[in-house]
Amino acid sequence: MNETVARMLHELAELTELKEGSAQAFRVRAYENAARAVENLDRDVSEMTEKELVAVKGIGESIASKIREFVETGHIAKLDELRAEYPPEFVELLHVPGLGPKRVQALRDELGVQSVEGLRHAIEAGALRDLPGFGEKTEQNLAKAIERLGMSGKEVRRPIADVLPVATAIVEGLEGLGKAAVYAGSLRRFRETIGDVDVLVAAADHRPVVERFATLPDIAEVRAGGETKVTASTSTGLQVDLRVVDPDQFGAALAYFTGSKAHNIRMRQLAIDRGWMLNEYGLFDGDRVVAAKTEQDIYEALGLEFVPPPMREDTGEIERAARHDLPTVVELEDLRGDLHVHTDWSGDGRATLEEMLHGAKERGYAYVAITDHGKNLRVNGLSEERMLEQRAEIEKLRERFAPMVILHGSELNIGTDGSLDYDDDFLAGFDWCVAGVHDHFDLPKEQQTERLIAAMRHPAVRAIAHPFGRIIGRRPPIELDVEAVLAAAVETRTALEINSHLQRLDLPAEVARRAVNEGVRIIISSDAHAVHELGNVGYGVQHAQRGWVPKQAVLNAQAGPPSERSERWGEGTAAP
Repeated sequence: MNETVARMLHELAELTELKEGSAQAFRVRAYENAARAVENLDRDVSEMTEKELVAVKGIGESIASKIREFVETGHIAKLDELRAEYPPEFVELLHVPGLGPKRVQALRDELGVQSVEGLRHAIEAGALRDLPGFGEKTEQNLAKAIERLGMSGKEVRRPIADVLPVATAIVEGLEGLGKAAVYAGSLRRFRETIGDVDVLVAAADHRPVVERFATLPDIAEVRAGGETKVTASTSTGLQVDLRVVDPDQFGAALAYFTGSKAHNIRMRQLAIDRGWMLNEYGLFDGDRVVAAKTEQDIYEALGLEFVPPPMREDTGEIERAARHDLPTVVELEDLRGDLHVHTDWSGDGRATLEEMLHGAKERGYAYVAITDHGKNLRVNGLSEERMLEQRAEIEKLRERFAPMVILHGSELNIGTDGSLDYDDDFLAGFDWCVAGVHDHFDLPKEQQTERLIAAMRHPAVRAIAHPFGRIIGRRPPIELDVEAVLAAAVETRTALEINSHLQRLDLPAEVARRAVNEGVRIIISSDAHAVHELGNVGYGVQHAQRGWVPKQAVLNAQAGPPSERSERWGEGTAAP
């Protein structure tokens, strides 16, 4: 329930900003603060009274009332009003870089633009260049942003960060009505963007599942329904298809609806080669059921090693599975530590140092690196004095959290020339540093590549954080010469990060696969800014699987930081 409520509050913030602009900036901040407070709660909001909610820092009386309204009715009247005024396709305009609430309103009022597609047509017609506050350069930049974000295709696809929480809430709402409830499709394959959601439930009695589905808080409209399939949409226009199957057919249905289409075609051909038939109901030899109950049964019957869902894209996995030599991709339980973690010492952290260390220890980690921002990040960065204060605090805590090793580090900022936040002598005092691009995302490819490689060559930099700087569906990746970056990573023994935030998932999976093939080492980091975000690594692992990343290529799946660069720990200092 907490995740659903937090999503509603974030949406209230976005729609309020769209309607009121800067006039209600305080209210927008209040909604965002309340959403973060709910995300960090260790109690379910449905079990809390309005008085208890108000006692939570960041939640005022008005918002507490709205939370209770949602818990009791499944709706927030204010949010319903805003949704009616601003439909999902119009709100999507806010996600185009260069457009804010004021500009979006101007596009609608002056040009009748109601969607990204409408904006694209307006740009093609040259309609923006004479609009006050826009101009020809803005028109060109918007066209480039739409193209680079992949928003110009006919199929509307949404960032996984927007879809996964909704799908998870729907699945949780259907649990207990049968033997299993899962989401399938491209979401289960962990694609970065999602067209629609497939939800699969295994139940002997279909009717209770169908009836419950229609009443879930996230389901706004049922478009078509039957005993085994229901098509519905959420309040944001996301299509959700429910399919209810008999438990004995669940494995076949799950494999079929997970896809991909190309992977399924290859699977069906393997069945045909044996004189069998494979469909969503099972694998058949005439009337005889060869396999249907589990996905593993289907793959085994076809002579294949089981293929993890994120790998099912017909990019060589069928051939490798037939030879039983698929890479042993990294699993969540393989991770021994986290090498990119923030605290409230920097302005964007939402938990204390001790809270983050407790969270890491509870996950059973052997080590954790505290990497608050370097000083050049003006809003959140730590000066030399503050970094030394934090280092002293960590030193006091080391014995208390033993045997977990605490590394004092920093997330450094890579300047446009590849420079870093502190001088070399100060950088030498850190146990572990990651470095990332946090500004000037539109530099030419050659300059972006040079700045990353320059940072890699600095002896303090052990890994490059979120190398492409992208926010999926919001900010396009920086342009890099990937081949040159991978070669420099091998040469300098610098790891590349898979940042596990759903908004980032950076490295992209296809680049991670290339990196591993070139001999680059990977770290899978939470980039956590709150205790619950330490769990982000689960997303990073699924993304790594999509990139065929094996356990042996992941530094933090080993006992400690990389031994081959132990010289960067300093003379006589052993890596944990």
